[in-house]
Amino acid sequence: MFKLIGALIGFYFWGFFGAFIGYLLGSFIDRYQAYGMGGVNPLSQSQRQSVFLETVFISMGKLAKADGHISQDEIDHVEQFIQKLGMSTEHRQQAISLFKQGADANFDIKPTLNKFIAICGNTNDLKQMLLVYLIVMALSDGHIHSDEEIMLKDIARHFGYDETAFKRMLDMVLNQSHFAGGQTSSTTSLDGAYKALGVSKESSDQEIKRAYRKLMSQYHPDKLMGQGVPEDMIAVATKQAQEIQIAYNLIITSRKKTGT
Repeated sequence: MFKLIGALIGFYFWGFFGAFIGYLLGSFIDRYQAYGMGGVNPLSQSQRQSVFLETVFISMGKLAKADGHISQDEIDHVEQFIQKLGMSTEHRQQAISLFKQGADANFDIKPTLNKFIAICGNTNDLKQMLLVYLIVMALSDGHIHSDEEIMLKDIARHFGYDETAFKRMLDMVLNQSHFAGGQTSSTTSLDGAYKALGVSKESSDQEIKRAYRKLMSQYHPDKLMGQGVPEDMIAVATKQAQEIQIAYNLIITSRKKTGT
């Protein structure tokens, strides 16, 4: 929007050259609003994608080893995760190598996290998306072990999340997972739907709609790719968005029935 406004203002005052300058300045503002300061320069996108991929799979390896051993469920999840992404052979080999690197008991993950913060930290939503990916990984065997939760909390703290914010995100992803597969089941409840959106039964319709739209915006494919999530990793975000959609529909349907 600002690039069009900038072009019009520039043209009004300085003609075609002014329109060009105004368009560039407006594009800068548009990217800042959509992606944050870290995403303003489109030329750095490939670097952010590379660092995001590296951090995800190294962290997955570290997380899988957090409870002292790597379960078959966790190995299967990583393999399925890679297959679901439709990664190229080169990316698949790179992902496996990074996972093994992170799973090494002597590997120090802090430099990897510091690099992620330096390259991706000022870009909207990338820190949150990384944590979501890791929580989904930890849930691969049906529940999160205490050692895994401690590590996730440490990573979140490293990214600037306090314990309350981390717990809220963890609770949301846990409850979103109840809506996986596109269907509700006996394990899904209205309470879980509210938690999946980070709201409560006391929240107004407007608050619920606002929370829903914010989450859907965060998981929007174009927005994520613009920030630096590799294109072949968007499938995970799409799945989360589908779970959020189902939870939201459940809430809306319930409220229409009860008139609240």
